[in-house]
Amino acid sequence: MGGLTMDQAFVQAPEHRPKPTVTEATGIPLIDLSPLTADGAGGDDTAAAVDALAAEVGAASRDWGFFVVVGHGMAAETVARATAAKRAFFALPQERKAAVRRTEAEPLGYYESEHAKNVRDWKEVFDLVAREPPAPPPAAVADGEVVYANKWPEDLPGFREALEEYTNALEELALKLLELLARSLNLRPDRLHGFFKEHTTFFRLNHYPPCPRPEVVLGVGRHKDPGALTILYQDDVGRLDVRRRSDGEWVRVKCVPNSFVINVGDTMHVWSNDRYESAEHRVSVNSEKERFSMPYFFNPARDAIVEPLEELVSEENPPRYSAYSWGDYFSTKLNGNFKRLDVDSLQIADFRASSGYVPSVSGADCNNHI
Repeated sequence: MGGLTMDQAFVQAPEHRPKPTVTEATGIPLIDLSPLTADGAGGDDTAAAVDALAAEVGAASRDWGFFVVVGHGMAAETVARATAAKRAFFALPQERKAAVRRTEAEPLGYYESEHAKNVRDWKEVFDLVAREPPAPPPAAVADGEVVYANKWPEDLPGFREALEEYTNALEELALKLLELLARSLNLRPDRLHGFFKEHTTFFRLNHYPPCPRPEVVLGVGRHKDPGALTILYQDDVGRLDVRRRSDGEWVRVKCVPNSFVINVGDTMHVWSNDRYESAEHRVSVNSEKERFSMPYFFNPARDAIVEPLEELVSEENPPRYSAYSWGDYFSTKLNGNFKRLDVDSLQIADFRASSGYVPSVSGADCNNHI
């Protein structure tokens, strides 16, 4: 079972356990991005089509925090190669996967003991960064600075090439989505690009083996993603659940062939000054079929200061969040994923202007290595 053995660490509190039946969601927006990739003549028709797309993205981000995209322009062969690489890696013997295990000091590579909300997730993962930062000086490493260097398994032909091709294509898609989000907020299309010049984007391979007690366990516990947006490719097993805002019920996201699931993250939530809201989601497991997925977490540069965008605040609509350091915030979230903590990890609610929390926004505690 992917190195997983059932024990109490996986058991969710009764109030967070999945129900025997989860209703399939209705109304999650399905957005066709083909106007962005069509070989048309341009002009007013193209501009109108892009404006219409931006309006759809804005409505989906406001009402759901989730949407599904098709017509995205990603080559089917690129997705197929990444999917094959993912399956090949998780099919390796445990000792081969353990050779690229991540640690607190080197948090990239293979791991099978991740926590969400301080409960262990039923999954094994392989993490990498889309852009490797420069290695920190040896003296900084000796002082405890984290090293973000990708670990590639040996003797797995084409694995690295397939994932690098895929993440490069995903960056193009992420920037297009970022522009649509900016347009939807009546900002210039490239308004958010400056936050991503040295982005700290993570890419993950997920494997959820069959679970002997799916009624008390989750593949990923309830959470919100901390970055700007997430692009998820999932297989046809599905079982991605989102909390519906209208009634707080968990509903299942339908699998749509050749699609990506997009969800708004906490960073976009703050930038929009609550116009858009990051969506709480989780992954359920089952006792019969394994599940695979590949999320791409599009994150700002480490030195980015996250706060409501100045164009979206006014005397009538003051900023609802205090500024905070993305690098510090993300490091805290990573620590909470890596091991069980005595307290819940930091949330954006802690930065609400009325929360009384005093965040550190100084760059002094941020290095340039993610």
